[in-house]
Amino acid sequence: MPTAPAEELVAVYDSAGAVVGSAPRSEMRARGYWHAAGVVLVRSGDGQWVYVHLRAPDKDVFPGAEDCWAGGVVAAGETPAECARRELAEELGIHGVTPVPLFVHVFNEPPVRCHNFAFEVRWDGPIRHQQEEIVDGRWVPLAELRALAEDPDGPLVPDGRRGVQEWFRRFGGTEAGPHQDH
Repeated sequence: MPTAPAEELVAVYDSAGAVVGSAPRSEMRARGYWHAAGVVLVRSGDGQWVYVHLRAPDKDVFPGAEDCWAGGVVAAGETPAECARRELAEELGIHGVTPVPLFVHVFNEPPVRCHNFAFEVRWDGPIRHQQEEIVDGRWVPLAELRALAEDPDGPLVPDGRRGVQEWFRRFGGTEAGPHQDH
């Protein structure tokens, strides 16, 4: 008799941002546990464009919404930086770059309570969507991203909107700010 695959274990955090254990992903969602995500803002090499993608309609949170952060939940035993690299490769097919840490922003709207560890990469290479999670995507200029972030009824996921608002507040949305070669 075949057995079902084991459910993904995710890291459980406390409200202050420290790892306190692990739980199956479904339990974390159902009980609204604090958790963490590694999220990556993908900018063009010149810093003037950001990649925005459309989430699949069957995602467990914010289905069918747009997001400017590639990323996901930190797995048990994984660091946020490891998560960011893994998710960047899985969701967008981006390999060979090291995400630069930006900041941590907290999203606390139960049942979603998450410490978002934000990173950035510069990338001019191909994008390959993970079909199970991403329906479509496009490059948008910084001015358009700012307009999306400022629209409370717009298509951006709520935690992503807050994260990019913080990014604009800290870095001004110019080509300056965190940078790395790819």
